[in-house]
Amino acid sequence: MEKNVIKYRRKRAKETLQEAEIMLENNKLIAAVNRTYYAVFYEVIALLLSKGLSSSKHSGVRSLFNKEYIKTGIIAEEHGDFYNRVFGFRQRADYEDFVEFENQKVKSWLKSAKEFIDAVEKVMNVTDENDAAGYTS
Repeated sequence: MEKNVIKYRRKRAKETLQEAEIMLENNKLIAAVNRTYYAVFYEVIALLLSKGLSSSKHSGVRSLFNKEYIKTGIIAEEHGDFYNRVFGFRQRADYEDFVEFENQKVKSWLKSAKEFIDAVEKVMNVTDENDAAGYTS
């Protein structure tokens, strides 16, 4: 069952990233920021689940990710910084009034999200290969 959830979350991350692209193309910047964050969030949930970890709160997911993957150097610190920043942008977009974002900045965040997901995918694929070989991560 857990492998199905991991696969589903990875799929959702990619679909949500596509949603962010569509929102950006249509100049719906607040929605694009929201979808960019959630694409990263879903990918992190999949990564944590691959290690048997989870949290019911966004702050818990971020904390576990930073502890298990950023502080250990498994994933580059720049990706951890981006995840924390895009969380803040999403918070502003969803909960503050009169928030506006610049198209070029949102575009760069979307690019960073793609790089983030690629980096996590590489770690996940290594984990998948180790599992297939009979090793545990």
